Amino acid sequence: QVQLVESGGGLVQPGGSLRLSCAASGSIFSINTMRWYRQAPGKPRELVAAITSTSNIELVEYADSVRGRFTISRINTKNTVYLQMNFMKYEDTAVYYCNAPVDDLDYWGQGTQVTVSS
Repeated sequence: QVQLVESGGGLVQPGGSLRLSCAASGSIFSINTMRWYRQAPGKPRELVAAITSTSNIELVEYADSVRGRFTISRINTKNTVYLQMNFMKYEDTAVYYCNAPVDDLDYWGQGTQVTVSS
């Protein structure tokens, strides 16, 4: 079992920055990949960024819409993942979810609202 808790959402102006955190607990030793998704009203949930960590390498990937503006990172103990969001746009408004695939299961956090508005 894995539990994920997001934090750091809120209201930000266009061009501003926000950092989201996702704390994992439970069977965290089995988590290699952690992802951030988002879902805007009336739209499907989309992958924003992912990070995969092994003993030798760390791989990251980003959606085209956020590449160069968002940065995903993970602390060494592998139980917290961050999403640093810079130069934010109106279209970044969404509920952001943390995700961790473990074996054949997908674990999700409860989501945190991010609103970009002037």
